[in-house]
Amino acid sequence: MGSFDVPLDDERTQLAAFVEEYRTAIEATLHDLTEEQAGRRLVPSATTLLGLLKHVTWMQRIWFEECVGGSPREELGLVRTPDDSFRLSDSDTIASVTAAHRQACVTARATIKDLPLDTVCTGHRTGPRTLRWVYLQVLRELAHHCGHADILREQVLAD
Repeated sequence: MGSFDVPLDDERTQLAAFVEEYRTAIEATLHDLTEEQAGRRLVPSATTLLGLLKHVTWMQRIWFEECVGGSPREELGLVRTPDDSFRLSDSDTIASVTAAHRQACVTARATIKDLPLDTVCTGHRTGPRTLRWVYLQVLRELAHHCGHADILREQVLAD
C-alpha cells in the first residue's frame, strides 16, 4: 500500500506512511552496491551513501528514543553531533548499518505506538516538542537525505 492509498483525513496514518516510504527509499539507495561503492566519498564532507543511512538511523534514534522516549543520547550510546553520525567505522557494512536502521525503526514504532500526535515530548535538549512536530522533523530529514542519496547513487553508478 502506497502512502497515497491512505485516507486523507487520517493525519497520523498519513505521517507514518510518508516516514515509512522514505525509510524504505533511503535503504533502497544501497541495493546492489558493493561495500566500496556504498562507502565511497564523492564530496568534500564525510557524506557517503552508507554514511547517510547511518546518519538517518542516528537522527531517528535522537527524535524517537531521546526526545519522545526520554533516554539521553549518552545512555543510548549515540555520538554527540550530527557530523559524527555520518562517519563510518571499519566495522560498518551495508548489512550492519541496514540492520541498525531497521532496529531503530522497530524501536521508534514501538515508542510512539499509543501516543497521540499532540503528546508533548520533553526528552530533547532543545526543549519540548509535540509528537506531530517530531514526525514532521523526521520526515523532513528523511526526505532531505533521500535526495542526497539519490544524487550520490547516480554518481557512484556513473563511475
